[in-house]
Amino acid sequence: MTVWPDPVELHGAFVSVVPLSQDHHDDLCDATEDGELSKLWYTSVPDRAGMRAEIERRRNLATMLPFAIIDTASGRAVGMTTYMNIDAATKRVEIGSTWYRKSVQRTPLNTECKLLLLQHAFEELDCVCVELRTHYVNVQSRRAIERLGAKLDGVLRSHMRMPNGTLRDTAVYSIIASEWGMVKANLAFKLANMAR
Repeated sequence: MTVWPDPVELHGAFVSVVPLSQDHHDDLCDATEDGELSKLWYTSVPDRAGMRAEIERRRNLATMLPFAIIDTASGRAVGMTTYMNIDAATKRVEIGSTWYRKSVQRTPLNTECKLLLLQHAFEELDCVCVELRTHYVNVQSRRAIERLGAKLDGVLRSHMRMPNGTLRDTAVYSIIASEWGMVKANLAFKLANMAR
């Protein structure tokens, strides 16, 4: 069976996106405690006790290619992201299950991470579409996705059950191949201005 896409390392000025492994465990445990991310009820960020299992879960899912997000300045893992809901026949992926330690949110690191993942998806994998999803009540995440240039496809109501038992309404966004040039130019412009 051919696996698509192949694991890859992506490197930028501020961030590297590398295949997730247990070598990232300790850094990721520290990262989840910055901002107490595991206590947010509307997302699923593992705490220290659950980190090892979450790394293995992501690595073992056939429809997920997981990455650690490495801060170039410190060399430490500051979060996780994935290509998920992979559809090799149609050449679609979702960039999802993403979280960053609080201190790097809304920094050039986050913008460059998305730029690298989107560029790889559209220019190397020849994707026709990249999806991004988030909990409808996660306004910060929804605004960040919209700043990328993604368009809201709709809301999947009562889409999935959260760890606390509530039902999540999922906001589904996408960028299609014909929009990539504009999105890429916009992200490069934002990154250049953030880096000043």
